[in-house]
Amino acid sequence: MTVLIKEHVKPAIQEILEAGKFLVTGEIGPPKGTDIDEMIEHIHLLKDRVHAMNITDNQSSVMRYPSLATAILIKELGGEPNLQVTCRDRNRLAIEADLLFAYTRGIRSVLCLTGDSIPVGDHKEAKAVFDCESVQLLQIIRNMEEGRDSGGNELKGGVSFFKGAIVTPEAIPIEPQMLKFEKKIEAGAQWFQTQAVYDMDNFKRFMEKARKISDKVYICCGLVLLTSPGQIKYMNANVPGVFVPEDLAREMEDAPKEERLATGIRIMARQIRQCIDEKLCDGVHIMAIGKEDVVPRILEEAEVDITKM
Repeated sequence: MTVLIKEHVKPAIQEILEAGKFLVTGEIGPPKGTDIDEMIEHIHLLKDRVHAMNITDNQSSVMRYPSLATAILIKELGGEPNLQVTCRDRNRLAIEADLLFAYTRGIRSVLCLTGDSIPVGDHKEAKAVFDCESVQLLQIIRNMEEGRDSGGNELKGGVSFFKGAIVTPEAIPIEPQMLKFEKKIEAGAQWFQTQAVYDMDNFKRFMEKARKISDKVYICCGLVLLTSPGQIKYMNANVPGVFVPEDLAREMEDAPKEERLATGIRIMARQIRQCIDEKLCDGVHIMAIGKEDVVPRILEEAEVDITKM
């Protein structure tokens, strides 16, 4: 049954952040195919343990089940979606149309990303669109909220989203990243999730810089689960803006093979706890990447229960 949702209700993400509470979000990676049973299991597993779930949009330029369809499914299953929208695969007409549809189906929180380049994915002959990038996407949404599309045409019924964006604290050099961060705020970003953070001392320095630019926007620390020394070597060598410090790499190398996942869980739980205890940021975003079933264990080790926060 199709359900149109006209009433505007603040998304849980916005309510929690505006209330000064610590936000905990997770991530759902849609499958490559129509067998969505495991994804549905993950949604059921996470919906009461995190405040909201990101849905990746053809993550790493790999074609997958649609993020918008998954966001609606999360709503239908009683969870809170944070719809990721990238600029790589659709021009502004298609993005605007999708956003209109999303709003009518109760989606109220959108994370705006430019998107990874095509060659890193599994469709290397595909044509990258990039009709706009993340700052322009934020501006497009703001225009839509003011009642007009990007062509200046009046909308019959507008939208209102809690607009999120991405920032990379471990970028080297950091200055261009801070300029982009400021542009995103000017374009309408109300909150940020960071790319993967491992060096917490560097994250503290980033937060000091970010707070000087704006103490109004909310910033949540992105954490990716470590699972093996090989993963660490790959990320340090190939993933821009991600650096796993030597002490964490050694902690993983010293762990017996059968204990490496447990070691990664312990590291992430420790980082979550540090973010909370030292009030480093406004929340955390947990990216388990294919191991969503261990997220409850991570939260237990971090002594995080969103019903008691």
